[in-house]
Amino acid sequence: MTRRYLCVLPSAASLVVGAVLFVPHLQLSRHGAAELHATLSEWKIELSRQRLTGGPVVITVENAGSIPHQLEIEGNGIEQRTELIQPGSSGTLRLNLTPGSYEVYCPVGNDSHKKLGMETHLSVGAGSSTEEPKTHAMRVAGGGTVIQILPGPFPFADSLGPVLPAFGEERTTLEAQAQSGPYSNNVAPIAGTFSLTAWDKGAARDSVNGIAEFTTKDAARWKLVLDRVQTKDVPHHPRFGGVIMGLYYHGITTVHTPLVPTINSAVALWSIGHLYRDGSLVSDNAQVHVMLLSRTRREGNFALSCWDCSKNKIDELQLQVTPAKGEPPFDAPGGFLFVNWERSSGRELAIQP
Repeated sequence: MTRRYLCVLPSAASLVVGAVLFVPHLQLSRHGAAELHATLSEWKIELSRQRLTGGPVVITVENAGSIPHQLEIEGNGIEQRTELIQPGSSGTLRLNLTPGSYEVYCPVGNDSHKKLGMETHLSVGAGSSTEEPKTHAMRVAGGGTVIQILPGPFPFADSLGPVLPAFGEERTTLEAQAQSGPYSNNVAPIAGTFSLTAWDKGAARDSVNGIAEFTTKDAARWKLVLDRVQTKDVPHHPRFGGVIMGLYYHGITTVHTPLVPTINSAVALWSIGHLYRDGSLVSDNAQVHVMLLSRTRREGNFALSCWDCSKNKIDELQLQVTPAKGEPPFDAPGGFLFVNWERSSGRELAIQP
């Protein structure tokens, strides 16, 4: 997500005058405007106040994170953002807020940071209220050719190099995986099925229900049952509450491993699964990552076809299963399971309010 970051230019919306924010005590500047403070970090926005009475506001925006961010405020005819703010730096917005509800978010990466959790709301004026998170659900079905991805070199080493410094202590592991890891052109056609339903309910309460069954190249029969999400964040690898709909990440974004090309996903989830091999339980704590993502592999040999695949059609379903920390590798090449369904589909489900 030398250190390379997404270059985000101010949009025309940046020229619009007006918009939002907050502070524990509504102090007034010498110009008579309320002084408010917003702190940005991975992956949240902390406002010093969630409600205002309205009028002129001076907003100080601090980037306390490790990568560049912006702050954008939108609502009631207003849409304005700061310039890109580097880590450890700050910016300022001077706005005039009218009563109503405002959306406050980081627009970096085509709203990728917003979808990662850098979003909140501000209420201005008596009687206004912040919005409750909406529930989204999607039914996903695997289809098309099924392939097992086996250990091998990552084919875009030149593109990967400039991104690695952003990963600090992870860099050594990533360099080793780039030489022989799960993101390779070493693939084998196999057979299997996968279907799931995922619910995105905001920062908490996400859930998943799904089953994958497949036979790997070595003729082992695997079954994976998904019934709970994984929410524990680690550096560069946020879990977004377990399920997230619509995300631009991997590759150049510095969000999650750069050993996957830059992609867009219709749904991404992190789960803890029950894994069986030839009818016997292997683990009740298998670590699972699933994406319905923009196509990364070409027809025929299913080699990785692009470093930036974010504009491709979203129809590739990817399943990654790895042992939990402290557990032994699986009885599979490389100790992991990595399976793609190359022509898959997702359907949003209607949710009753």
